[in-house]
Amino acid sequence: MKKTIKNLAIVALVAFATQSFTKVDVEKKEIKIEESTLVWKGYKVTGSHEGTIDIKSGHLSFDNDKLVGGEFVVDMQTLVSTDMEGEYKGKLEGHLKSDDFFGVEEHPTSTLVFTDVKQSGKNAYDVTADLTIKGKTNPVSFKISIYGSKATASLKVDRAKYDVRYGSTSFFDGLKDKAIYDEFDLVADLEF
Repeated sequence: MKKTIKNLAIVALVAFATQSFTKVDVEKKEIKIEESTLVWKGYKVTGSHEGTIDIKSGHLSFDNDKLVGGEFVVDMQTLVSTDMEGEYKGKLEGHLKSDDFFGVEEHPTSTLVFTDVKQSGKNAYDVTADLTIKGKTNPVSFKISIYGSKATASLKVDRAKYDVRYGSTSFFDGLKDKAIYDEFDLVADLEF
């Protein structure tokens, strides 16, 4: 019995020492904000609108060359429309920033934090992440591809999960051709 306890103590000590001195090679690669783009596209019964929004900060984490994590902060105050001009462009942007949609005065940033990353191909990964919009956090899943120092990803976001209610058939009946679909697209082209 004493010999077994002694052997277990030695194994535990060796395991602890090995773990203590084993270096984890996770490298955070900062996103080059000026060279990266984030495009949004929203859909309604009578058409669609699209635009851009700026990434405030972000990084992808790698273990050697394998993606293992990531985290992004988006500056909601930079939300702009690229498919309109003049007075209507200003009205749309103001409405999207209002409490009817993203309430950017009270919620100036949104975040995306990777919670699980699985390699699905040579340069492809399946990612699960926590997306926070308007103070509400929900899991999202998407694919990301990485080539050298560039990455691309696209995801669908269900705005109803973040209490973005305006024109949503999830909250209002009888909208007919005034309805705005709950899902919108985000497409990220990143450099790091």
